Amino acid sequence: MTLANAYFAARRRCCLGLGLALPLAALGSQVIHKVGPRQRFSNIQSAIDTAASGDVIEVHAGDYHGDVAVIDTPHLTIRGLGAGAVFHADGKHREGKAMLVVRSDVLIENLEFRGARVPVGNGAGIRFERGRLAVRRCRFFDNEMGILTANNPSMDLDVVDCEFGSAPQHEGMLHHLLYVGTIGDFSIRGSRFGAGWRGHLLKSRAQRNRVIDNRLDDRPSGAASYELEFPNGGHNVVVGNLIAQSAFTQNPDLLSMGAEARDGMTGSLVLENNIFINMASPNARFVHVWTDRLAGEVPVRMVNNRFVGPGQLHLPPAWDGGGNSRQDIDVVSMPPR
Repeated sequence: MTLANAYFAARRRCCLGLGLALPLAALGSQVIHKVGPRQRFSNIQSAIDTAASGDVIEVHAGDYHGDVAVIDTPHLTIRGLGAGAVFHADGKHREGKAMLVVRSDVLIENLEFRGARVPVGNGAGIRFERGRLAVRRCRFFDNEMGILTANNPSMDLDVVDCEFGSAPQHEGMLHHLLYVGTIGDFSIRGSRFGAGWRGHLLKSRAQRNRVIDNRLDDRPSGAASYELEFPNGGHNVVVGNLIAQSAFTQNPDLLSMGAEARDGMTGSLVLENNIFINMASPNARFVHVWTDRLAGEVPVRMVNNRFVGPGQLHLPPAWDGGGNSRQDIDVVSMPPR
């Protein structure tokens, strides 16, 4: 397969499942269940337990403390109203995993998750374990993991217009703002990441990844490891993102692919119209493809990317593309945080 054909095949594979990640509303009547002060339900679990497939749960704006839940009912929509509902863990969790454990096709909109903690140190705002999950306009701060998924190739995750930040600073722990396991399809667009600490801003082991029009920006004082990592390889399309590491980074690579590859894992990478900014060491690597760990040919196409600051590219010798440019650090022209 030529590099050009591999490029288009990778884009096609990564597009598969993007629409499928959205829960499909069940046919029939749809009931709206309201959660909040002076509403029928005072907590989200009671509403979930009452809801049937295809129903909508509307959570009134405000702060909800220790309100945690498990979702097994299929095709639910859970939506925060107005300025959004803010869920504070306050030491509570479900099943030692997360504030919200999802095991079905679900759409979650306009909720905020804060302070998830569990005894093993990977407490998530959302733990996604089965089905197809779509997350829209949600916010994740000060969680051991923002979203954490199980490992199942039949699962799809689609994230749009969300914000992830404020990783806890726990010695000996790695807290990734978003950690995707070995699922089938993962897509994220229009989202913001920052204020990491030792863990990665975004780590995905999915077979197919689309990372489109996001801001993975750890400036000015974040201390994340990688800004974007695909440790297993996989087929990856990364388009229109700002990817920036601060001077306090814990790792010299901004984008890493294949660092943990084994047993014949391979993949491909498409990079288009991204801006990479390195505020750290001149030994940094803007892009690091671990060809010594990935099996076979690893097609890489890189078009119209801008690399700002000192740093290197670690790519397969036969990478394809053009229109890429280098730029010295210039605080005036640099995109603002």
